Amino acid sequence: MKKIFSLISFLFLINFPEVFPQTLKADVYLLTCGPGTETYSIYGHSALRIVIPESSIDDVYNWGVFDFSTSNFAWKFAKGRLDYMLDDVTFKGFLKGYFFEKRYVHSQKINLDEDETLRLISLINVNMELGNRQYRYDFFYDDCSTRIRDLLEKAIGEKLLYPPVKEENMPTFREMVSKYQSPYPWLQFGIDLIMGSPGEESANFRDRMFLPLDLQSGLSELVIKRNGNMIPLLQNTELVLDFDPPVIKSNFLTTPATLFTLLLIFVIILSALKNKAINNLMDIIIFFLFSIFAGLMIFFNFFTDHQQMKWNLNIIWLNPVIILCLISLIFHYAGTIWFRIVFYVSAVFLLIQFALPQHFNLAIFPLLLILLVRTSFRSDFNWNPLSEE
Repeated sequence: MKKIFSLISFLFLINFPEVFPQTLKADVYLLTCGPGTETYSIYGHSALRIVIPESSIDDVYNWGVFDFSTSNFAWKFAKGRLDYMLDDVTFKGFLKGYFFEKRYVHSQKINLDEDETLRLISLINVNMELGNRQYRYDFFYDDCSTRIRDLLEKAIGEKLLYPPVKEENMPTFREMVSKYQSPYPWLQFGIDLIMGSPGEESANFRDRMFLPLDLQSGLSELVIKRNGNMIPLLQNTELVLDFDPPVIKSNFLTTPATLFTLLLIFVIILSALKNKAINNLMDIIIFFLFSIFAGLMIFFNFFTDHQQMKWNLNIIWLNPVIILCLISLIFHYAGTIWFRIVFYVSAVFLLIQFALPQHFNLAIFPLLLILLVRTSFRSDFNWNPLSEE
């Protein structure tokens, strides 16, 4: 009952702040949570904590919630049409989940004055309205961290000062996420494969706050100009939950680059045997897998709302003609023209990929060579020693 009364009091205050400017004594904290081991948690997390002692309110506002029970969840996620939402929970309830996941939580008080606090709470209240709680998630520009940055900018206004812009040696968005993905080589390979050339855009100081740990470090450099003084936006870090970041040991022998290289060697050996039955079965398997990749390139380039996955130049070598090669194999049609097209396009890609405006994961090169070996085999080139006689 006490909790219900406190909640009603809080809602009353944030909906009518101008009526009670002296009664709202609230403290606002930035919570920064360490990375976990699940794919969605390796980047860390950010949230806002609001404490109103006189109303016994201590709640956390979290813009990183999604509902697994959403109808067609996987399809909406792939299409880029999955909505995230703002949720609120008690501070104790928030910490409980991170305690069980053994993830550290840092807290920093945000040095807002009373008017700024009132504006921030009013903005959060608008976000909490039924029609506003959900939003279309964008990993680079609209996520749990950028929402906090944007709200603080609106609440503080022009008094919030950023450090001088340093435009040289700015990292790309791909480089920003790679520093969190590097302990997970298979995840790194997958993200590099499906992320398009927008990932090569430079991320300036403000842009880099889309990642929770970078939001923490970025906001720590901001100041508020108040009464002629420069006040740090954030106070010193307080450790709320103390856990070491997860230590991930990757085995070189199980990385994509190593395994794909071993696969390339295996394919060359089988090709050299010139056994027609083995080669036919091998090619059906190989071109079936490459056709899946080609289908993904078509989907993410043309049929998804994820802007970061569009203009993906991997579609040059993982192109739709590969699917025609697979159809030729299944229906025992020579399809020499299709295999030659894939061979020439792949060879050109291999020669010019250094000049293309996109980073390519090292592990794609043994795959690319597998494609070159098998398409050259099927293209009936006279110069190819692996061709069937």
